[in-house]
Amino acid sequence: IMAATNRPEILDPALLRPGRFDRHVAIDKPDIRGREAILKIHMRDIQIGSDVDIRTIAALTPGFVGADLANLVNEAALLAARRNLEVVTLAEFQEAIDRIIGGLEKKNRTMNPKEKKIVAYHESGHALVAMSVPYADPVNKISIIPRGIAALGYTQQLPTEDRYLMTREELLNRLHVLLGGRVAEEIVFGDVSTGAQNDLQRATDIARSMVTEYGMSSRLGLITYARDRRPMFLDIGGAGHEKEYSERTAQEIDEEMAALMEDAHQKVRSILTEKRDILERIATVLLEQEVIEGEAIKELAAEVKQRGDSPGPASGENR
Repeated sequence: IMAATNRPEILDPALLRPGRFDRHVAIDKPDIRGREAILKIHMRDIQIGSDVDIRTIAALTPGFVGADLANLVNEAALLAARRNLEVVTLAEFQEAIDRIIGGLEKKNRTMNPKEKKIVAYHESGHALVAMSVPYADPVNKISIIPRGIAALGYTQQLPTEDRYLMTREELLNRLHVLLGGRVAEEIVFGDVSTGAQNDLQRATDIARSMVTEYGMSSRLGLITYARDRRPMFLDIGGAGHEKEYSERTAQEIDEEMAALMEDAHQKVRSILTEKRDILERIATVLLEQEVIEGEAIKELAAEVKQRGDSPGPASGENR
């Protein structure tokens, strides 16, 4: 018998007893070489332009699975057909990637000038922090064109290689980038918007994992406090699980998470205050053009690098 599931943790343990499903094969998401091989298969039936490099497309699609890549090629081919092109060019593939990651452009979703300015500075903050800290993925594109259900803008970062581990400093830099938009709003407008909700949620998840799962808090020590999150069979809500630590420890966890977030907040504020002129320039270009990519991104990154990384240790160094 052969079977497949993407939720092995909720299977009845009786199904997995010896003699039933003895061999378990985990299928990971394809790495860059795997994505390149999959793309070659799907591109056999279309005419691609001379500017299309399959390895470049593979590098632009980290985290994509086979179905995503098939959808990407189909979407790019449809875009080329609508434009009456004889070949599918790199521009169609890039737009198809944007559609899959961020959703369709919402041309009928018109922001008022105030909202557009807030979004421009918000995304500029993300991008500038990503260019300033040493371990952030490179910025590939900044946009304030609304996409999908809720996104009013986005900053696209692309890893230079497939990664399977992350260090403490790399996680801290992710916190910095996530807080960049919110802090930019604070500095420029003296107020904050609801646009940072998803950023704060993701940053909180990273801080919680650092403290409770990865042993990255000197105060709490080399102990993992995260309970097994895998629900038992038919216990989808996890109602039967209880905390395995005291209320005092729970309070210390909350305090450590808050301290990590505040340290990151201060670090980001220092970066954006020091490089306020670049922040203003990025936002101005976004308000005029709505999208920054390609050579313009490279020039900005080079200027930020020339100015040097933000001074001082990474946030939370002694925690």
